[in-house]
Amino acid sequence: MSFETEQDEYLTRCVVDTSKRTFNLYSNLGEEKKVSCETVDQFMNVLEVVRATVDEDSLVYASPL
Repeated sequence: MSFETEQDEYLTRCVVDTSKRTFNLYSNLGEEKKVSCETVDQFMNVLEVVRATVDEDSLVYASPL
């Protein structure tokens, strides 16, 4: 059994930038991670996983330039 504590880190926001093929991940503890994809296929594979696992309220898309 797992209980969430104040030290548990979890994803609070995922910003998808389709033009740059990047995913910016933000945690409740203020940590930021950037995932960059080299190819369109790689980006689409990561996007599929993100859409399947990330809560819709936490998933946003960057505005295109």
